[in-house]
Amino acid sequence: MTLEVFVGTHGPIPKRSEERRRRNKDDGPELIQAPAGAPDDLPVLPDPDPNWHDIAVDWYLSLRESGQAAFYEPSDWAVARYAAELMSRVLDCSERGPNGQLVAALNSVMSSLLTTEGDRRRARMELERKKPAGAQLASVSPLDSYRDIAGG
Repeated sequence: MTLEVFVGTHGPIPKRSEERRRRNKDDGPELIQAPAGAPDDLPVLPDPDPNWHDIAVDWYLSLRESGQAAFYEPSDWAVARYAAELMSRVLDCSERGPNGQLVAALNSVMSSLLTTEGDRRRARMELERKKPAGAQLASVSPLDSYRDIAGG
């Protein structure tokens, strides 16, 4: 997994590096390889609280599988637990509706953990999954046969 890192920015979400027009300009992100054992070398993480909402549990567990998890420090995991607790409280107040301030605080905490692609791109960070061995483009021969049938 490759990680590109830059100083964070505000404003619109930047394009992915392969979508940018000016590739010759050398201000692009520095490529950083995830540690060799990542994400298997994660610290021992506490299990989700059994009282958490199912969505909060799913979100917390998904962080373990995310590419940026290889770079999380123990304090980041503590923030993730806090975010899951806050998310659970927001989701559990269904009878009176969620509190806007709690939702804003939760979004801020989740952004600080770079949990969405937009957050990572604003920080000029891109995660790139390894391509499966032998991946090839689809054959165009069926298109050629359709063109022949249609007389084109």
